[in-house]
Amino acid sequence: MPIKISKKTTNGQREKRSLTYVELSGSKPHKALLTTKKEAAGRNNTGVITTRHRGSGNQIKLRKIDFDQRDKLNIEGTVKSVEYDPNRTAFIILVCYKDGEFRYHLAPAGIKVGDKVMAANKLKARIGNRMMLENIPIGFEIHNVQTDITGKGQITKSAGSYAKLVSLDGEYAQVQLPSGEVRFVHKGCFASIGRVSNIDHSNVRLGKAGIRRHMGWRPTVLGKSMNPNDHPHGGGEGHCPIGMKYPKTPWGLHALGVATRNRKYSNRWIVKTRKGKMVADIDNI
Repeated sequence: MPIKISKKTTNGQREKRSLTYVELSGSKPHKALLTTKKEAAGRNNTGVITTRHRGSGNQIKLRKIDFDQRDKLNIEGTVKSVEYDPNRTAFIILVCYKDGEFRYHLAPAGIKVGDKVMAANKLKARIGNRMMLENIPIGFEIHNVQTDITGKGQITKSAGSYAKLVSLDGEYAQVQLPSGEVRFVHKGCFASIGRVSNIDHSNVRLGKAGIRRHMGWRPTVLGKSMNPNDHPHGGGEGHCPIGMKYPKTPWGLHALGVATRNRKYSNRWIVKTRKGKMVADIDNI
């Protein structure tokens, strides 16, 4: 999709880079698949802020996206429209199945109105189709990959991203994620063919802070600009250094350069990390 460069008539337009949205069909969203989105402004059920810098923004509706499609196996659908979704970076498609039901799916790059899509255990590897990993040719680009054989698609769903099927040897398939990490995934899991739409999303520049406010984000300042009771870096005269041996988070933990990732159960499925280190062995799964 081409990028539109605005004329430098104002400060807000000077660095603005926006999408042209030529891929969209321009139709209104399907009302039966819309639901109200409750805006909590970063607060939990007790009113305490658990996510900072959230609030205000335009009111938007949630689109019910079908990330699974297993209840529609072997039923052909037709793409009725390619639409914008304010809740995600990728575009979505409205699919009408032969039984008359409408569903929203993630839009793969290159799909158009009138194209046919289907989910099945095995079928032709065509853009928009969804099938088991064991029936997808090695080297194909895939997205919306299911990692839990009983769940729905979980990974590779953001704009322009894709995973790649690199091996089908043994009981498990090996899938290379966008980060470069290679994971074991059960061959019975489903994935969609192609990469996610809106490839030029990474080239967009908002241009001004007001657009960010419309998206529901509030201002962020450095910790050393705050008071001591608001941040460990706060206090002092003016914009002075933080005055401690290592930077801290607002809650006093180590920040910048310290490993904070918890070792999770899913680590046993990693074949190769994004840094190229071999980790898992199929015999230990």
